[in-house]
Amino acid sequence: MGLRAVLLLSGGFDSPVAGHLMARQGYDVIASHFSLEPITDDGSTVKSRKLVEILGLPTLYVVRVGEAFAEVAHACHRRFYFVLTKRLMVRLADAIADRESADVLVTGENLGQVSSQTLMNLRAIDAAARHPVLRPLIGMDKQEIMDRAKRIGTYDTSVGPEICDLLGPPKPATAARIEQILEEETKLDIDGLVSGCLRGVAPEKFKGERTPVAQAPSLEAPR
Repeated sequence: MGLRAVLLLSGGFDSPVAGHLMARQGYDVIASHFSLEPITDDGSTVKSRKLVEILGLPTLYVVRVGEAFAEVAHACHRRFYFVLTKRLMVRLADAIADRESADVLVTGENLGQVSSQTLMNLRAIDAAARHPVLRPLIGMDKQEIMDRAKRIGTYDTSVGPEICDLLGPPKPATAARIEQILEEETKLDIDGLVSGCLRGVAPEKFKGERTPVAQAPSLEAPR
């Protein structure tokens, strides 16, 4: 069996391209989407299902994180919101990787593309991961990513506003130190947030005409 990857799939341009590149390298890619429901509607989830179909991926996990992200926004210093929530997503993706016997996590992050994706912030995010985090787009510019999205057929689905910063600060931290992040996380029940987000989550399977088939048993957090 080849290497397996859990892709953190948003509804934007970057992560579908990252997933495509990893699949082209021979990885068996499993998608995970972190929806801000019930803070928002299910628009990003609908886009993610369509992207999974376009990419021909076999499995999608949809994890509702809206309430957990709101707790982070209210309990912690808001300028660290993006680093804290990405660390939470990494922990959730780690649990999915355990379930799927995956080797790595994959994100569409690109160095310096947005203020939260700086070298120090990415280092702080990676410190929460138990699996290696691969970023195949790390050195690409936005135009190159969009051109690739057009070539692989994901561009039209990814067009439109993203809502990932709905709860975020106007001026996020760009050089978060790990000791600052660990101090902020003492204000949270991290294990409880992870368990709560994963409760009842089940993989959606795609095959044949790329339509969902029956769900497998639900995913629970590792004990």
